Amino acid sequence: LDLLLALDGVEQDPRYHPEGDALFHSLQVFGLARQQTQDPELIAAALFHDVGKAVSGPDHDVVGAQLLSGLVSPRVCWLVAHHLDLLRAPKPTRARLRGDRRLGDLERLRRWDLGGRRPEAFVFSPVEALSLLPLALSPTLSPVRHPGAPAPTPAKADFPHEFTYNKDLY
Repeated sequence: LDLLLALDGVEQDPRYHPEGDALFHSLQVFGLARQQTQDPELIAAALFHDVGKAVSGPDHDVVGAQLLSGLVSPRVCWLVAHHLDLLRAPKPTRARLRGDRRLGDLERLRRWDLGGRRPEAFVFSPVEALSLLPLALSPTLSPVRHPGAPAPTPAKADFPHEFTYNKDLY
């Protein structure tokens, strides 16, 4: 949760991000991913793709993957580390990953990243978003790995509503 909340108030260039701060953007990208895939790792990558912006803007992709290492699966870390490849070097990336499933994953993540830029969007709260991620994404998040920890409160499979994100609440 701290990695997401650190994005609250992290301003982005309004020419490319009219929606506002990096947290609101990340929650939008998460929502788009949930609507278009059931792949839990892709959904997690969508939610966490910009966590590195709280530390460093220009290389936030690599920084974000480093912050997530050991917290989420290696696939999620790879997707976060490479989520800008199709922006920075589209032709070499497509050539390098031709025939590789990861190219399709990056294309979807890029599409959601571009789509998550609506100032009027409705999003889940950070707490709701995290509760919707499967615990199995990471050994460190799994209650099986932490037998001394209290059992997690069962989360609803989905919430009956979405709400407008109010950054003053988080």
